[in-house]
Amino acid sequence: MRIYSEELSIKTEKRFQVVSITSRVEEVVRRSGISEGFCLIFVPHATAALIINEYEPRIVSDYIKWITDVFRPGGGWEHDKIDDNAHAHIASSMIGCSRFLPVTRGSLVRGTWQEVMLVELDGPRVRKVLIQVVGE
Repeated sequence: MRIYSEELSIKTEKRFQVVSITSRVEEVVRRSGISEGFCLIFVPHATAALIINEYEPRIVSDYIKWITDVFRPGGGWEHDKIDDNAHAHIASSMIGCSRFLPVTRGSLVRGTWQEVMLVELDGPRVRKVLIQVVGE
């Protein structure tokens, strides 16, 4: 079994933003030379998240609307007394900071409309994305 790792750097431009990173993750999988296994995608940040779903402008707006409706910025969170980003911490913990995808025949396995997306919850920032491909 082999393990191949790379770190991506993603610069966000807005406080809330959804960035498709699918093509960059697929490039890492290709460079890994691993044909069968899995790919771990991990964001080592407490105020960012990862989702796998459709990347289309209207649904991207809906993701952000859902996040800001459910995890309201300025919603009276205790952590806001220290730092004005409690919503981002809570949203990240609920959405999640990692995803696993199968790798078959040297490619990510994903549905027709599924994209890998970084969700910025407290930007703009430069975010790291760690990708590990494990297999043979």
